[in-house]
Amino acid sequence: MSFPEKDLLHCPSKDAIEAHFMSCMKEADALKHKSQVINEMQKKDHKQLWMGLQNDRFDQFWAINRKLMEYPAEENGFRYIPFRIYQTTTERPFIQKLFRPVAADGQLHTLGDLLKEVCPSAIDPEDGEKKNQVMIHGIEPMLETPLQWLSEHLSYPDNFLHISIIPQPTD
Repeated sequence: MSFPEKDLLHCPSKDAIEAHFMSCMKEADALKHKSQVINEMQKKDHKQLWMGLQNDRFDQFWAINRKLMEYPAEENGFRYIPFRIYQTTTERPFIQKLFRPVAADGQLHTLGDLLKEVCPSAIDPEDGEKKNQVMIHGIEPMLETPLQWLSEHLSYPDNFLHISIIPQPTD
């Protein structure tokens, strides 16, 4: 059986996967910390992140990734939340915009706030009937969950929150 070229991207090498992973990490840090954290790391730290992920060594990965999840206490969160929203019902591969974890009045933004602004069709049913599931890591977090908390605790190894909007089963 041949590789399903129409369904999956074929990666030419491990080096290409590593380069893509590090590119995503750098993009996430640019959003969270203006790239300050990743730029202060040495090449060996970048390698440790990758090797920890590749070899399924959580302790090795987290020793470095922990730094990317920190922020000054006076800031109440990251600069912006790195996220991507995926929908099966659109041609667009994903939605990604700048979104702050804290509102101008100091209130923490929630998952519901993000969806209302970026993808209102995901949560605003006209007839009041729930039409979609909002999934992260296979679970459906409450829409009232603070986005900063989700970013710290449910981000994928690339430091992005990958949010899937899935049509509600109709059985």
